[in-house]
Amino acid sequence: MTSTVAVIGLGAMGLPMAARLAERFDVSGFDIAAERLELAAERGVRAAGSATEAASGADVVLVAVRTGEQLESLLFGEQPLAEHLRPGAAVLLTSTVGTSGIADVAARLEAIGAHLVDAPLSGGPVRAGEGDLLIVVGASDAALVVARPVLEQLASTLSIVGDRPGDGQALKTVNQLLCGVHIAAAAEALALADALGLDRERTLDALQAGAAGSFMLGNRGPRALQAYDEGGAEVLSRLDIFVKDLGIVGDAARAHHLATPVAAAAEQLFLLGEAAGLGDRDDSAVIRVVAPNRAKER
Repeated sequence: MTSTVAVIGLGAMGLPMAARLAERFDVSGFDIAAERLELAAERGVRAAGSATEAASGADVVLVAVRTGEQLESLLFGEQPLAEHLRPGAAVLLTSTVGTSGIADVAARLEAIGAHLVDAPLSGGPVRAGEGDLLIVVGASDAALVVARPVLEQLASTLSIVGDRPGDGQALKTVNQLLCGVHIAAAAEALALADALGLDRERTLDALQAGAAGSFMLGNRGPRALQAYDEGGAEVLSRLDIFVKDLGIVGDAARAHHLATPVAAAAEQLFLLGEAAGLGDRDDSAVIRVVAPNRAKER
């Protein structure tokens, strides 16, 4: 029975996930930022002094890193977390890192008697804290036996898309192509509405009620309208995350000799946003690449 969980990485997503898991499991957590450890402790998570300390003895080790290189370093680097995993433990990878190297990581963990559960997720920090995430999973049946209670605590929609680590990353890559394109398209549409002198809020309401509506338009649209305010919109998903994710999309498409010109165009908008210093802003701030200045009030 799964009862102990370690969460490595207590950032925007890791912390609310750890707090959500602490409602049901004995949870330890680690982050290199001391203030994140303090916040975790306030929310029922036992703060560990290192990643290896957090992971020692845990049934499931949830990893919320940013890149495949960070995953490799965490598990097999100078202070290899893999050496501290108990037999039968599952490493639950929740990050979007792409398919490259995932099969090798899974094989190295299997060689020491541990599992890799490839489970990238979508939903944002608020939904993470409520257990309302979409999680797509690639994992063996044996790995799922260990990790499923944790996955079910975090997800309202749990989709098992394959039995191989890497299958989850593959589906999330497709998902991020659509999400990145939809955010960029929403930014262009709202910038055009502004330039045409339309009321921004009424335009958004009308578009969302018709065939042009989408989740991303409804979710990012209101924040895009705040992008020109001092401080911008609340950061729920950083712009530079889509620089990374659309880079993963492009790498995957090139590896399979597939043209993705619309995704490539969207990637350029996010890259321009990052170059303009908007990388740590909400991704809806890409509207400021399309239209650096709002149209004058009419």
